[in-house]
Amino acid sequence: MRQGDVASPVLSPDAARPATAWALSDGKAGDELQCVAVIEALGLTPEIRRVAPRAPWAWLAPRGPVDPADAPDRTGSPIAGAFPDLLVASGRRAIPYVRAVRRLSGGRTFTVILKNPRTGAGTADFIWAPEHDPLRGPNVLATLTGPHRLSPQRLAAARSAPPRPLAEALPGGDGPRVAVLVGGDSRRHRFTAAAIDNFCARLADLAATGAFLMITTSRRTPPALARAVRDLTARHGGYLWDGAGENPYPAMMALADAVVVTTDSTNMIGEAAVTGRPVLTFSPGPDDRKTRFLLGGLRRRGVVHEFTGKLAGDAYPPLNSTPIIADAIMRAYAQAHAPRATLASPRN
Repeated sequence: MRQGDVASPVLSPDAARPATAWALSDGKAGDELQCVAVIEALGLTPEIRRVAPRAPWAWLAPRGPVDPADAPDRTGSPIAGAFPDLLVASGRRAIPYVRAVRRLSGGRTFTVILKNPRTGAGTADFIWAPEHDPLRGPNVLATLTGPHRLSPQRLAAARSAPPRPLAEALPGGDGPRVAVLVGGDSRRHRFTAAAIDNFCARLADLAATGAFLMITTSRRTPPALARAVRDLTARHGGYLWDGAGENPYPAMMALADAVVVTTDSTNMIGEAAVTGRPVLTFSPGPDDRKTRFLLGGLRRRGVVHEFTGKLAGDAYPPLNSTPIIADAIMRAYAQAHAPRATLASPRN
C-alpha cells in the first residue's frame, strides 16, 4: 500500500474497534511520540509502556528474545497486566516485546509497528514504513511523511490561544512570522562552528527583511548552537522559547507564514509540512539517503525550498499522513475482527 492509493471506505457502525492501546518503545522521544500520535488519531488514550532490556538481550534486538527479567509475570515488566486490544510500537528494542505480546495474547492483541522492524513484514499485523524504505507487503502502508501530533484541530486551538509569552512577543505589524525549528547533532549530522555561523547568518539576513522569528531549540541542540541563536535573538529581536512554561511549539507552527527547519530531523520536516506554509530547510552537512528522499518528494510537491536567508515558495494543501495511517490501521483492525463466514453442513 502507498499513500493515496486507496480511498478510505466508511466503516459500518458495528465494525470492531479497539478500546485499549499501548504505546510501546524504549522511550526515545521520536519513537514514542509517533506511537502516541497514531493512537490519539484513533480516538484512544495511549498507555505508555517503555522497554529497557539488559545486555545481551538489547544487543540481540530486534531478532532476539525478550529479556527474561521482562517476562509478563515479573514485577515491573513492560508487558505485564491484561494485554490491550491494540499495541503500537516503534524502535528496534521494542520488536521482541511485540512478538511476545502477539504470541502470548493468542493473536487477540492487534499489533502495529511504526518503521521497518528489520524482521520482515510478518512481524506484526500492520506496519507503517516511510516511502524511502524498501519494505512492502499487503499489511504495509508507506507514506512520504511520518505520523505526528500536529492535527489541524490542535493547530487551530493553538492559533486562537497561544501561550502568553509568545502572544505578548508578537509584533503588531504585518511582517511575516517565521517559525524556526532548530535541531542538533545526530548520527548523520554535526553542527560544526562553520555550520552554526552559516545558519545564523542566514537567519540574520531573514530578520533584516522584517520577518519576526519564533525560534525553538531541541534537546539535541548543542550548547554552541543554542548560544548562537540566543545571541541572534538579542541582536535582531524575535521570540526564543527558553524551555520554561507551556510549550509554544504548536502555536508557533499555527501562526507561521513560513517554517525554517534543520534537516537533522525528518520528524520536524514532516510536522512542518502539515502547516501548508513554505518549509525552508537548512542542512548542517551532507544529508543521508532517507533525508534526500524525503526532501525530494516534498520539493516535487512544492513544500520545501532551500533556506538561503530569504522567504521562498507559496502555500500548498497541508500534507498530513497521520489520519491516513490511523484510518488504515482501523480498517485492518476491523477486517481482522470481522465475523468469519461458516459453511453450512450439507444435508443428507
